Amino acid sequence: MGLGSDMYRQQILDHYKSPRNYGELEDPTFTHVGENPMCGDEIRMDVRLADDGDDDQAVIERVAFSGDGCAISQAAASMLSTELPGTTVDELLEMDRDDIVDMLGVEISPMRIKCAVLAEKVAQDGAEIYRGELEAEKTTTEDD
Repeated sequence: MGLGSDMYRQQILDHYKSPRNYGELEDPTFTHVGENPMCGDEIRMDVRLADDGDDDQAVIERVAFSGDGCAISQAAASMLSTELPGTTVDELLEMDRDDIVDMLGVEISPMRIKCAVLAEKVAQDGAEIYRGELEAEKTTTEDD
């Protein structure tokens, strides 16, 4: 373990103690809640897309999260809430656990990886449900 990992640990503690974007958005485009039953972490992600956000290139404008859990799940949610604005829904859906581990900057044990990726999974699930609802609306209006 070099000095670099201490810096990242400090960053994780900082995000845990002073989470960014903690709370709920007044007018989210979509909201989703998920939990990690293994350790009881629960996270709600609120995402607002710029404009109407009904195409594949919809840009994420704002993200907020709430819930509680271990330091890693909360820090990851906080970091993700600062990383996602300016990215597209497609980019969110393409993220994987390596992106989260890189963002956290420390090795995550196999036991804790579910904690680390919880916020990412919740945001992705919310985006997929939202997209599914959009597709259903398009199909309904095209049939009329």
